[in-house]
Amino acid sequence: MVLRKKEDTDNMQISELKHYKLRMQIIRYLYKKSPQPASYLSKKTHVSLPTVRAVLDELITEKIICITGIGPSKGGRRPILYSLLSEAYYIMAVEVGHHRAKASLFNCHNKEVTEIHEYTTNIDDPHFLEHTKAVFDQLLVQSGLKRSQIVALGVSMPGLIDSVNGINKTIKDPKAQAVKARLSKHFNIPIYIENDARMQALGESVFGKAQKTKNTLVLNWHWGLGLGMILDGQIYQGANGSAGEFSHLRIIPQGKLCTCGKQGCLQTIASTQTLLDMAKAEIAKKTPSQLTSSYASKPEELDVTAITNYAKRGDELSISLLHQLSSNLAWGLSILIELYNPELIVLNGPVTQAGKYILIPIQQALNQYCLDNIIEDIRIEISELGEHSGLKGVAVMVFQKLFRDKSTDSHY
Repeated sequence: MVLRKKEDTDNMQISELKHYKLRMQIIRYLYKKSPQPASYLSKKTHVSLPTVRAVLDELITEKIICITGIGPSKGGRRPILYSLLSEAYYIMAVEVGHHRAKASLFNCHNKEVTEIHEYTTNIDDPHFLEHTKAVFDQLLVQSGLKRSQIVALGVSMPGLIDSVNGINKTIKDPKAQAVKARLSKHFNIPIYIENDARMQALGESVFGKAQKTKNTLVLNWHWGLGLGMILDGQIYQGANGSAGEFSHLRIIPQGKLCTCGKQGCLQTIASTQTLLDMAKAEIAKKTPSQLTSSYASKPEELDVTAITNYAKRGDELSISLLHQLSSNLAWGLSILIELYNPELIVLNGPVTQAGKYILIPIQQALNQYCLDNIIEDIRIEISELGEHSGLKGVAVMVFQKLFRDKSTDSHY
């Protein structure tokens, strides 16, 4: 038996660590943009070309990358181009809402390999783990993949999220707040937990309206007002991961009681629940309108889509309700605009189906509330990704964390 000196063992471990980091760097650069020549990867990693080529050959053998063609010549031999294989890695992405969740499997080209599966759950659901595990099994069947091919799981959810430790501080039961630890009991793979609004902002920054912007606010306008902030080109988390609690700006000192337990939060005057409450109150008063005629006998069936559809048909009550809600939201947006001076605000959520019936009153109110030299250059647009932005953001977050060079400390 050959005994190695401790110094030799330490040197071997250092060498293996450097090799691992180089592999992950190469994979990460090819994940960000493929195809690329070996010379590009050598320059980005600050490693010699022969060493990079040796690692590329190793990754080809392992079926992680592949040769995808020949690049243009810059005076010499045309370079071989390398790409990350789409089937090299698969992950599961889950986006939890206030009443329902949706999930899908993604390959490492950020493409969905299954349909989006929706299921009933929420952050306080005592059976959240069991429901998510059942959906995971269903997605495996649909995709034809093996369980061993899924290398990580990412979950976004509303609430105050400690993404480092995988804790959702908003969950009512303190014993259930350690979401990452709970999921780890069912899934023997890396687990990543993040705030839903930040993941929608990440999705918009990579695939949507926020591409190539440096200062953008992304708002999920739903039961709450989830805010994701892109500041100076980075997703902003705050000191402890709690940035973006737009819903709970206190706007009216003696206002309605909010779900957070405080009075007068913006959520109480600008959420989609507020829209439904206002509409049902008008229907109860028998305010003449198409909306009233349709839902007087079944107000419990009223939803946001119905209101936006009637607004598009010219129903004055529906238009008036959306105008009031949008003006209330603009009150809160004006505070963010004055503080952060964004170049773009992207709106997402069911109420955005109303289009001009929300955009026009928001712009009118902001013109009233904001300084001219700040508001004049800000664009307010509706997301084109819709319900896909959050799941796509989760997929990007997971792959970036999987492929991150462990010597760095960047989040996204």
